[in-house]
Amino acid sequence: MKKLKYPFIIGLLSVALAACGSNDASDSADKKEDSKTAQTEEQQEQTKEQEKQMKEMQEKLEKQQVDEKKTVALVNDEKILGSEYNQVLQTSQMQMQQMGQDPTTKDAAKQVKNQTIDSLVGQTLLIQDATEKGYKASEDEINKQIEDAKKQYDSEKEFNKVLKQAGLNMDQLKEQLGESIQYNKYVEKEIKAEEVTDKEVKEYYDQYAKQAESAGSEQQQQLPKYEEIKDQIKGQLEQQKKQEKVGEQVEKLKKEAKVDVKI
Repeated sequence: MKKLKYPFIIGLLSVALAACGSNDASDSADKKEDSKTAQTEEQQEQTKEQEKQMKEMQEKLEKQQVDEKKTVALVNDEKILGSEYNQVLQTSQMQMQQMGQDPTTKDAAKQVKNQTIDSLVGQTLLIQDATEKGYKASEDEINKQIEDAKKQYDSEKEFNKVLKQAGLNMDQLKEQLGESIQYNKYVEKEIKAEEVTDKEVKEYYDQYAKQAESAGSEQQQQLPKYEEIKDQIKGQLEQQKKQEKVGEQVEKLKKEAKVDVKI
C-alpha cells in the first residue's frame, strides 16, 4: 500500500496543475500520471506473480498429503489414519517454512515425512502407556477447557465457525482435549526431568549475550538485562529438559512395541 501512496498524491497534484491551464504543467501531469499507471501495473503484476507462486507452493504441499482413510502406520495394532497424518504434516511443513526452508524439495520432503511419522508414533505410544497406567480425563475437565476456549471468542457462533474451519466437530474436539489432558497428567507424573540450576540459566544468558555482541551494537543495545529474563530462560530450559525426557520415554516404549509404518 505504501508504494501506491506516493504516485496517488502525484496524480492529484497533476489534476490541480492542469486546471490552471499551463501547458508545461499539463505535460508534467501527463508524464506523472503515466508514471503512476506504470507503477500501479507493475505492482499488480508483482501481486499476481506472488499469488501464482503461493498457489504453486500450496499445490506442492498438498501433494505430500495422503488419502485420509489410508492406514499410514500400526502401533501395537492401533491404526494411525491419513487424516491424522495430514494434520501433523501441515504443522511440520509450516515449521520448516518458518525456518526459511522449502519443505517440497526431495530431501526436505523425506525429512518432513519421517518427522511426521515419528511424531505420530511417539504420541500414540505415550497415550497408550498413559491409558495402561490409568491416566484419563474427566468430562468436567474437558468441558472446562471448552468453556475456557469459548471465552476467547465474541460469541459461540464465532467459536463454532473457527471449529468448522479447523475441520473439527464437537465430538472430535472433546476427543482431542481428552487426550491432551491425559497426556499432560501422564507426563507430569511419569516423566521427571532434572532441575534447572542458576548456573545453567546464567550460562545460557551469557551465550545469548555473546551472540548479540557479535551481531552488532544495535542488537546488543536491545539485549534485556539478566534479571529481566532469567525466569523466562529457566522456563525454556525446563521445557527443553522435559522434552528430552519425553523423547527418551518414546524410545524406551518403541523397544517394547510393535510398530509397522505403511508409507
